[in-house]
Amino acid sequence: MTAYGFFDRSIKRFANRADAGRRLAQALAKYRGQPDLLVLALPRGGVPVAWEVARFLGAPLDILLVRKLGLPQQSELAMGAIASGGIRILNHDLIRQLRIPEHVIERTVRAEEAEMERRLQAYDGRRGRPELAGRTVILVDDGVATGATILAAAKAIRLQHPATLVIAVPVCAEPTLALLRAAADDVVCVFEPAYLEAVGFWYDDFGQTTDAEVRLLLDAAGRADFAMTHSAEGDLP
Repeated sequence: MTAYGFFDRSIKRFANRADAGRRLAQALAKYRGQPDLLVLALPRGGVPVAWEVARFLGAPLDILLVRKLGLPQQSELAMGAIASGGIRILNHDLIRQLRIPEHVIERTVRAEEAEMERRLQAYDGRRGRPELAGRTVILVDDGVATGATILAAAKAIRLQHPATLVIAVPVCAEPTLALLRAAADDVVCVFEPAYLEAVGFWYDDFGQTTDAEVRLLLDAAGRADFAMTHSAEGDLP
């Protein structure tokens, strides 16, 4: 929605992921009350954002398990991502440029598959397998840099034939937006900086979301009164 060049510290950044979720929810208001609506979060950081979105829209909340394939010596840089259902997306240009051997890729995939299964069990094993066919699915994360993770998620969702796929994030690198728009029917983003720097720079508080916090939010989203009231500043379940 809003594009910026080099990072401007005078911009009103997100206080935290809950604040980002509330501001993103307002940008998604046209979907409020729509039947067969589902909000899907990418754990862990996407869950607090998606929780606010789902409550504002009056929609159920679930998760989609996706893991970034980080470089061995630089884990924040993604050489690809995997998602439930055997989905794998690789950044072949980066892999060729850095001459990453096949055995390193496979070792990383196996490790991330194990972590994906661990998280599924940590969230009680009941989450991450919603019925998506024919529904309007809003896929939420706390921010997008290269897009590898959320593109793997979008591909996994498409295999289940939703009626509409919306990608919604508080901040996304402007060069990555074209990739998201090719993967979804609609893309909603609050900040679209030409120079991202890092997703965390757009938050005052970008501390790691824990498994316990994810469970708490998912349990709160399952309560009957979840969509009855909207959160106040700093409100938690």
